[in-house]
Amino acid sequence: MPRILLLLLSALLGLSGPGQAQPASSPGQRTYCNPLNLDYGYTPIPNFAEAGRHRATADPVITLYKGEYYLFSTNQWGYWWSKDLYNWKFISRSFLKPQHKVYDDLCAPAVFVLGDTLLVFGSTHEKNFPIWMSTNPKANEWREAVEPFQIGAWDPAFFLDDDGKLYLYWGSSNEFPLYGQQISRKTFQPIGQPKTMFGLNDKQFGWQRFGEYLDNTFLSPFMEGAWMTKYQGKYYLQYGAPGTEFSGYADGVQISDKPLGPFTPQKHNPFAYKPGGFARGAGHGNTFQDTWGNWWHLSTMVISVKNNFERRLGLWPAGFDKDGVLYANTDFGDYPHYLPTGPEDHLKSRFTGWMLLNYQKPVQVSSTLGGYEPNYAVDESIKTCWSAATGNKGEYLQTDLGSLSTVHAIQINYADQDAAFLGKQQGIYHQYRLWESKDGRKWKVLVDKSRNQTDVPHDYIELARPVQTRYLKLENIHMPTGKFALSGLRIFGLGSGSPPNQVKGFVVLRTEKDKRSAWLNWTPSADAYAYNIHVGIAPDKLYSCIMVHGAAEYYFKGMDKDLPYYYTIEAINENGVSSRTSVLAVK
Repeated sequence: MPRILLLLLSALLGLSGPGQAQPASSPGQRTYCNPLNLDYGYTPIPNFAEAGRHRATADPVITLYKGEYYLFSTNQWGYWWSKDLYNWKFISRSFLKPQHKVYDDLCAPAVFVLGDTLLVFGSTHEKNFPIWMSTNPKANEWREAVEPFQIGAWDPAFFLDDDGKLYLYWGSSNEFPLYGQQISRKTFQPIGQPKTMFGLNDKQFGWQRFGEYLDNTFLSPFMEGAWMTKYQGKYYLQYGAPGTEFSGYADGVQISDKPLGPFTPQKHNPFAYKPGGFARGAGHGNTFQDTWGNWWHLSTMVISVKNNFERRLGLWPAGFDKDGVLYANTDFGDYPHYLPTGPEDHLKSRFTGWMLLNYQKPVQVSSTLGGYEPNYAVDESIKTCWSAATGNKGEYLQTDLGSLSTVHAIQINYADQDAAFLGKQQGIYHQYRLWESKDGRKWKVLVDKSRNQTDVPHDYIELARPVQTRYLKLENIHMPTGKFALSGLRIFGLGSGSPPNQVKGFVVLRTEKDKRSAWLNWTPSADAYAYNIHVGIAPDKLYSCIMVHGAAEYYFKGMDKDLPYYYTIEAINENGVSSRTSVLAVK
């Protein structure tokens, strides 16, 4: 349809602001932003909601099936499908049967393709769950492939080798290792006995230590979330550790020439790691290819405020380098990134270059509930939130960018303040208007979703064309439940100034007492609000990135005690990124 007709239709339907044709979200969305904007269900488990009812999912799998993507994750009472990795449509489905007296409906599901069939199996410690199969999952048509499956497997993952042999991997424990076993492709009966794959070794690998500060304070680390990928004849068995509730939740990998081992740790570990920034964590997920053959890694992100298992999902460009090293690119991992349009080199950043414009900038609000202070909406922590006193129409939050800036995109992260729901909800929705002003007096509608009928807990709007403005105001029209509350109103684009200067005085102090750990410090930059620390096992393999806000030091405790590491740092502000420092070799 010609653009002029689209604008006329919008005006007739009242979709734009009063008397004005306003920029709207792009009809051909080019970008996405983590956490993924899915209509997440609420935890169905009453004991997990004692500190407040909240959305929760984790342990995701994306599978390409018949040219489209299917996404399954923990306790969603259904699944999603998509044509483009951005627009996801939910299909309601329970995979439990009357005899299954559990809350967990497809907890940490295994999803795999055999021939023309998609198969699904949920975690269980019993021998009482079926493997479900479908040749038309978009139409929600399922039947049992085998009932029941004879292996009680928690965090299961099936892998079909290119020789036609089928394998199952599983394990979720801070005591036991991962296991693997061949499974009959025809009968789904186990072949032989389960075989031990490998366990954790936190005395060697610092990132595997339990706790927010990797200190093994009160529990041993957990190993879970097996996933197998085969690449150029090698078997990459992936796993999550050390605990799903921590910023350092990550995915590691070991490699073998055979599907059941023996396995050797990849030197670059963990390969999926995001311990800093707005939303943290990159553990327990899966590695898959898109329709162009590009590799991606999907994983679990951490909130863990109302309950340890309050979590979201994140998607990272991934791949294998020229030496067969598996990596996931989490640089600026919760900033806007370009969606794929064809074959891509994921060693090259997919980051748009749109910077966060309102970090710790002044805000005004309509009201405040208790200690849920306004600046919690702009402090770059998904764990904190501002809440209005009500969920009523007219509650608002206004953010000041400090000067005229070019706005390209907005991410609205709602918080579950006084939510009333348990379990997946259908037919709920958010409605709002987003206003902009150059001077704080004359306002125009930038985005009008006052008639929206979809559930958008992490709504992300890429503007059809950028806007020069200074003030933005988010006005509530309707909340699906609870108060009008935000963990992050994040404005992306470019400021009107200069990028920061290169960081000075960068030092990495690695102790002889414990070579898993190092103290990093640098001279604070007056022109920066954050820093990216890039670290890796070689100067050309700086594949891990740690974003640090509001500090000029960082305690990195995630190293292999026997390997040298290499570091560099860059400064970040609303105008761009500095040049990196020279790479430091730390023995």
